[in-house]
Amino acid sequence: MDHRPAKTGIGHVRGTTDDLTRLSKRSPSSTIVIKLGTSSIVHEETHHPLLSILSSVVEAVVNLRSHGHKVVLVSSGAIGVGLRTMNIPQRPKSLSKKQALSAVGQGRLIALWDNLFGQFDQRIAQILLTRGDISDRTRYLNAVNTLKELLSMGVVPIVNENDTISVSEIKFGDNDTLSAITSCMIHADYLFLLTDVDGLYTANPRKDPAARKLDVVTSVADIRSQVSTSTLGSNLGTGGMETKLIAAEIATGAGVTTIITSSKIPSTIVDIIDYYTTLRLTSRPSSGTSSPVPKLQAIDLEHVNSSLDLKRPPHTVFKPSPVPVRDLKAWTSHTLYPAGGVIIDCGAHAVLSRRESGGRLLPVGVLGVRGSFASGQAVRILIRCLPEGTVAEERRSRSAGPDKAGHVCSEVSLSRRSSSSSLVGDLESDTQTIVDDDVHVTHYSVEESDSWEVKEVGRGLANYNSVQISRVKGLNSSRIPQLLGYADTEYVVENITIRIPVN
Repeated sequence: MDHRPAKTGIGHVRGTTDDLTRLSKRSPSSTIVIKLGTSSIVHEETHHPLLSILSSVVEAVVNLRSHGHKVVLVSSGAIGVGLRTMNIPQRPKSLSKKQALSAVGQGRLIALWDNLFGQFDQRIAQILLTRGDISDRTRYLNAVNTLKELLSMGVVPIVNENDTISVSEIKFGDNDTLSAITSCMIHADYLFLLTDVDGLYTANPRKDPAARKLDVVTSVADIRSQVSTSTLGSNLGTGGMETKLIAAEIATGAGVTTIITSSKIPSTIVDIIDYYTTLRLTSRPSSGTSSPVPKLQAIDLEHVNSSLDLKRPPHTVFKPSPVPVRDLKAWTSHTLYPAGGVIIDCGAHAVLSRRESGGRLLPVGVLGVRGSFASGQAVRILIRCLPEGTVAEERRSRSAGPDKAGHVCSEVSLSRRSSSSSLVGDLESDTQTIVDDDVHVTHYSVEESDSWEVKEVGRGLANYNSVQISRVKGLNSSRIPQLLGYADTEYVVENITIRIPVN
């Protein structure tokens, strides 16, 4: 009789075979996005494909699929493969040459992936995107539906930026950002950013022996001062650790657990998924299997890990936001190229920083506009500040009452009062007081001066064009029909996501 432990889907777990088998059978399926950079696909000098890494990635993906997980692969490397095909020694600087090399290399790259996955009878699909492809809401939803349909068919989509037709205005910039946006589009559970180190370090571990790896990151903004992101990526790639932090910020904001780990041992991906599956399942309340599996952001990872005595695979995990931004706001914030900007006052900024605001802005909170834009286009949400970063005089006037222009910038009150108008609309489906009607609000213009700077704090979708918003800025929304001749909505900008809240 064979007394060896039975195989389970849980990796590196200490415990009885029965316990592990029980956990494995109840393992929830996940949607996983894996990003592989150019330096992990082709050799930096010879440009030969790194078949050992690619084969290991394919085996890891097939393993995940066998456990019921859905997997999307974001693959760089088209230009690198094109360099080898055309026998060109180094990456060119001109855009047209890079686009041409991408056109040459993309076909060979997808053929390579198809050949490797074909050894396991795993079907793949190629999806090439630019930011322009998903800046239109209809095309964005079409891309989302295509990805979801492919996953439901058991296909592994392989996503890359369409470098052949991309220009600066519609480029994602790097595939770290593309992978984060892809994970947002399909509401992924995990985003893996494979790199040449096994996590996020406080400094470059190859140069600084005192560099310390961060195992768990709760807030990207909070740890930026602790880490050095001076690495610029390989000569073939466009990314580095800074682009991975940006990607982690985008993905975690949409509720996606983001993980940085080494591309040298792709099987670690399976171990990490099993590790967190175990943590989640064993954190389930003792009331039984009918209880929902807790989300990762709700678990004290270090406490649960120490109590279970699990072996932790090498990686850094970025915990997802407990209140993620989904769909329309994520699309507005990260996939649209803003056409202009709307400058808001401190009161509007304060209220928009609160999630219950609904992300809607009335004209009374607008100080001015920057650039030209049409209705429906994405716009930057801007505040005025002094060159050294100090918020401008309107913030200081909160306690001083109305300024010289009669504009109110006192601290915002969310208490209920009668006959009130709001800067960003109803907070709980009924009226909330932001600015009292008995205070005379005048048409306020932002005075252009060299002493003023503007700072982007968020993005949203304009309901009116730049000329129209300029005409109604600083006024009560009831004036919109009188000044514009119509009023589709009382809000000048909606679906606003504030990235930098009020301090």
